[in-house]
Amino acid sequence: MTALVLRSVYGLRSGARGVRSVWTFILVIPLAVALLDTPNVPDILLIAAKAFAGTLPYIAGAVLLIASLKATGATALVSRAFEGRETRMIVLAALLGGLAPFCSCEVIPLIAGLLAVGVPLPAIMAFWLSSPLIDPSTMLITAAALGWDFAVGKAVAAVALGLFGGFGVRFLVWRGAFAEPLRLSAGGGCCAGGSEEGETVWRFWREPARVAAFRAEAIANARFLVKWLVLAYLIEALLVTYVPAEMIAGVVGGDGMAPIALGALVGAPAYLNGYAAPALVAGLMEQGMGPGAAMAFMVAGAVTCIPAMVAVWSLVRRQVFAAYVCFGIVGAILSGALFAALVS
Repeated sequence: MTALVLRSVYGLRSGARGVRSVWTFILVIPLAVALLDTPNVPDILLIAAKAFAGTLPYIAGAVLLIASLKATGATALVSRAFEGRETRMIVLAALLGGLAPFCSCEVIPLIAGLLAVGVPLPAIMAFWLSSPLIDPSTMLITAAALGWDFAVGKAVAAVALGLFGGFGVRFLVWRGAFAEPLRLSAGGGCCAGGSEEGETVWRFWREPARVAAFRAEAIANARFLVKWLVLAYLIEALLVTYVPAEMIAGVVGGDGMAPIALGALVGAPAYLNGYAAPALVAGLMEQGMGPGAAMAFMVAGAVTCIPAMVAVWSLVRRQVFAAYVCFGIVGAILSGALFAALVS
């Protein structure tokens, strides 16, 4: 089951052409910068390399976990552990996502593993939306730059956004949407056909066939995760270098729903590091940016930044991707409006 899911995502549907296209973009980006702006090549590569290096432990953990599940035959056990508990899972996913120290891109390896073992999409969406927004360290930084009202408000917004997206997707699933959320080849499904591994054997290294399955699964998953995260971080480096967040956010000011909505729409395509965003927003608020627009800007920027959406696009079908973006932007607007009402 896991192999079918991740290999389908990796390339069975798009074939070798799709794989080459991703690596082509990875090569073209630094080459284009070298031709058009040679002095910035080292900085862009360094930004991307540092971000990728910070993600390596998550990649390694996800690769080893998924490969082990495949080799032991435990994927069916993991899937069955979540059956009949979807409401609790959505709530827990939203709460845990708000505490997990993952940014939008770092959570992708974990999401790939959860999707692979058949965790319901509503719970995954709840975790996916809430996890980039806040963690203990960014909460302290936010409090230092903007005050505890903003820090607590962002934490509450993270959990609320997860619940909003999780139960929203659950309603859509009840209505027949997202029958096959992953980018699968025809006839596959993350829960289709039950387990293919047969008996669960925890000491899989004693059986050569299971060791071979572990190796093949680890290589396939590592290739998939590495190529998409490298591309995402190169795009992030371009945004940080050439599209200053100050310029993007500078058009947002004033009170009312219009600035809040504009703050979310401007924040959506802008990369905002959780550690740098509070200081930036503090400066913008000194220039007249309203608290509601500031909250919407931070929430939308964290959840729907371009690097994160590139990674989301690589895992799920267009309908799920569209739902992720819509819930993220609408949730950011609602968060900004509620926060503005509470602090006014």
